[in-house]
Amino acid sequence: MMQAAFFLLLAVLAAALPAAQGADVVPAEGCAAAPFGDDMPALDGWATGPWWTKEAKGCPFPLTVPRDAVIAFAIYCVDVPPAGGDATLKLTAQLFPLKPGETMEASLEVDRGNGWEPVATSPVRYPGWDAHFRVNGWDASRTIPYRVRHGESAVFAGSIRRDPREKERISVGVMSCNSSQTPGSRKELVDNLKAADPDLLFFAGDQTYRHTQHTVGWIEFGLQFRDVLRDRPAVTIPDDHDVGHPNLWGAGGKRSLEKTGSDGGYYYPAAYVSMVERQQTWHLPDPVDPQPVEQGIGVYFTRLVVGGVDFAILEDRKFKTGPKGTIPQLGPRPDHITDPAYDRSAIDLDGLELLGERQLAWLARWADDREGVRAKGVLSQTAFCGAVHLHGDPSNRLLADLDCNGWPQSGRNAALRLIKQAGAVHLCGDQHLAVVVQHGIDDYRDGPYAFTSPALINTIYGRWWHPEDEQPGANPVPGSPLPWTGDYEDGLGNKITMLAYANPADRSDETKRADGFGVAVWDFPHEAVEFHCYPRFVTEVAGIPQEFPGWPVIVPLEKPGG
Repeated sequence: MMQAAFFLLLAVLAAALPAAQGADVVPAEGCAAAPFGDDMPALDGWATGPWWTKEAKGCPFPLTVPRDAVIAFAIYCVDVPPAGGDATLKLTAQLFPLKPGETMEASLEVDRGNGWEPVATSPVRYPGWDAHFRVNGWDASRTIPYRVRHGESAVFAGSIRRDPREKERISVGVMSCNSSQTPGSRKELVDNLKAADPDLLFFAGDQTYRHTQHTVGWIEFGLQFRDVLRDRPAVTIPDDHDVGHPNLWGAGGKRSLEKTGSDGGYYYPAAYVSMVERQQTWHLPDPVDPQPVEQGIGVYFTRLVVGGVDFAILEDRKFKTGPKGTIPQLGPRPDHITDPAYDRSAIDLDGLELLGERQLAWLARWADDREGVRAKGVLSQTAFCGAVHLHGDPSNRLLADLDCNGWPQSGRNAALRLIKQAGAVHLCGDQHLAVVVQHGIDDYRDGPYAFTSPALINTIYGRWWHPEDEQPGANPVPGSPLPWTGDYEDGLGNKITMLAYANPADRSDETKRADGFGVAVWDFPHEAVEFHCYPRFVTEVAGIPQEFPGWPVIVPLEKPGG
């Protein structure tokens, strides 16, 4: 019913407008009909060319909206130097597609207490219909209202939150995998996020599964979450489905020759990949090493400090080697291993990349940079282990899936050593299965803790933690309601200690799919980090939101360099 109401509202808004202009009307100046090349004329086609003349079959909502509602949403971060200095506000506004004759410029205004004042203007970029604002010398010590304007009447308003440096508890909402198979409202998730009131939102990837229609998928995501995005900082990083892939091994930006991407690289044109990354990541602090990779694709790995918690934002797909043609195939596909007797070292070869030399070198510098920092965290797309046994359905048992960052093992261990050196915990998504693990590098429990969020909407490729012998590992969690905790090796030979997991009970029932969201809390008075994990449809007992069994998980707060 909620989904139907969402679409009904959009349809009513569209019906109130004049009929679409005829096909003889040309697109706005500079808005090419096939901006990604004549060989892919339909790529992002719902929102390109003379979009208002097309019958966009499959488009989830009308794109012709009242012109005072043409700004779909805004998303922002404030770059606060931990050692002092001027902060910088970066904000992206996402517009619905514009019509010929409409201005291709937007403006940003703020109210510092003396009424609205303009602080920045931006061109509206095409393809993509996104506008970007930078304000240097930002005062991060107080909350300041903002509004984005387009034309004579379109306004989107929110507030730039003050940096919560004085707070004793800093919290991050952790989310990923927003299945497009369930379109429409995300009201229950937004309401619960508002109740949790995190200081930072982290969307780890797969914000949309529209694949070749990212602009519409990104607008859809923004409409779903804009009421929690509008008034707090947010990190969004694209994963494989955002750039049109089923899986992604970026291989330094080279061109992939197949849609599966297992040969490494990007299948769709670099201009499309760049548009996706611009829409989702421009508002992040500037990249720390901005040199593009192959095909001129940019990078966005960077650092964000919120409330004194110093987050490294990684690109754990962009530099990773593809498995096809680089290692032996040990299963039905290049990335799936089913042979339990295989030699683990046979796939951990010299020359295989995970984070890449540039990113790994920066992570080492970041790990040792502690000035003005209360704690550290790492944000990335996927997990540094294969904490999954059943893939897609409960009958499909895989030994290892090379889509996870447990492979290549040497690259995984190098990254984990630096995360441990930083005293950081790791937050990620992608796996469609919520887990908390402590990594082992040389031995069990000598690595950092990591929290993988559940899928927001878990209708695509469910996963389960289910050891084949159905036995707990050594050193299981005392008193846990979960039967399979403790020390295990994943199918790649990586050591992990399973602390909590949230298996789907019944994927045909949306209340039992184990979808939802996570919240990580840095609790400074108690020198702890809390990992909370909530079902999408949270229930309350005595006014307390009920988490998945086995949560919360509370781990020691490690100091940087500790």
